Order: sequence, then C-alpha cells, then structure tokens
Amino acid sequence: MTPENDQKVTGIQVIARAADILRALGKETQGLSLGQIARKVGLPRSTVQRIVGALASEGFISTEDGSGGIRLGPEIQMLAQASVRDTKDLLRPTMQRIADETGETVDLAVMEGTRMLFVDQIVGRHRLRTVSSIGERFPLTTTANGKAALACLDEGDAARLALAESESEPGAMGRLPLLLQEIQTIRDGALARDEDNHTEGVSALGFAMQDPVGRIYAISVPVPSSRYERLKTQLADVLDLHRRDIHDRLQAPARPRA
Repeated sequence: MTPENDQKVTGIQVIARAADILRALGKETQGLSLGQIARKVGLPRSTVQRIVGALASEGFISTEDGSGGIRLGPEIQMLAQASVRDTKDLLRPTMQRIADETGETVDLAVMEGTRMLFVDQIVGRHRLRTVSSIGERFPLTTTANGKAALACLDEGDAARLALAESESEPGAMGRLPLLLQEIQTIRDGALARDEDNHTEGVSALGFAMQDPVGRIYAISVPVPSSRYERLKTQLADVLDLHRRDIHDRLQAPARPRA
C-alpha cells in the first residue's frame, strides 16, 4: 500500500470512530465520561481522548468543566435541527394524506436521547380531537411513537432504555416483560399502540423509521379513546398503506438546495 493510500485508510478509520462516538453521545442526554465512551465504542481510552479533543475543538461535542460528562455540542445540535426541518418538509405531504383519509390528528416526533420530541403536527378536523404542543417531550414506554422508536433499536439498547424509564414509574417494572414482548412484535412489523397508556382517554397507533444517518422519526395518529375501538382497523389500514412512502422519503438522497 502506498503512503497516500495508507493515509486515506487511516483518515476513513478516524471518521468512522468519530461517528461511533457521536452516536454513543446521541443516546445519552446526561453525558458520558471518557471511560464510558471507550467501553461503548470498543476503543482504547487514549484513542477516544484524542478524537474527543478534536471534536470538541470544532464544537461538535461539549466538555465543559463541572458538567458531569461529555455531551453533544452546539454545532452538532445546529446540524440536527436543520436535518429535522428538512425532514418535516419531506414528510408533510404524506402526513397530510393520512390526515385527509382519517380526519384525525397526525403527529411527527423524533427520538431525542430518552424522549420523543414532537416536531410537527397536522390537526384533525373532528371537533373532539387530540392536540399536543410542538416541542413537547414524551416518554418512550407508554406512547405509540416511543414504543415504535424503541423497536428501531437493537434489543439490548431498547431493553436498557425501557428498564431505565420503568424504574422511575411506579408499577412499571412489573409490566416490563410484556412491554419488551410488545416491542418485539413492532420490530416484526406490527404497528405500535398506545391504548390509554400515557394519557387516559387518548389512544394512538404509529410506526417509526430511521433516516440514513440513524435519526429515528415516528408518525402517530392519536384519537380520543371514545372512538378508537371503532376506528382502529381503518387507522391501521391507512398507516400501513403510507408506511412504505414514509420509508422511501426518509431513505431518498437529499436534494441540493437551490
């Protein structure tokens, strides 16, 4: 191998390792120590320290003194926000079709650490309807979009997040085995369901998918529980019909801006 090729391979390896570190930090809103990052990405601590230093100098991660851990920095957050804005524009036509065909509210959420962040919504046309505020954050284990997002993760990560959330909710630990079974059925292709789990009187169906860089987006249709039983088959048919379109839109190469 020529020195030029050797340099190229080394550069690609560093980029891949930096990406692994950023992904690990993206899953931990409380931050990680150097040792924790090293264990998660399977690299020597000294290697992690060098890459973290380079990423911090560019603003991609934050290592503020006394912060209790290394976190994603302002530059990566700005890039993420831009990506969310683009994805909202990309998915809105399909969301509108789902709203038109069901008459119900359609929500778009993105997985942010250990929560689902609501980033867009088309309000239903019924007088009795469910509406959440853009910017609200919702739990993973009791919402349709949260369960769907967990199903996009590998079994170990999904179980870890579900366990952490269940430990903070009274009585949730006893339901954890059933929840993990439910997540597996979603991973196998079922729609995610929230049947009065998160908010009494509100039920929802939804699904989630990853974009090419690994961000997890969820589409859900929340309805008053008073009409959910009557409508759930129709809602499921509509969501299944448009799921492929959402997948194709998320996986399509980004178009250059004019």
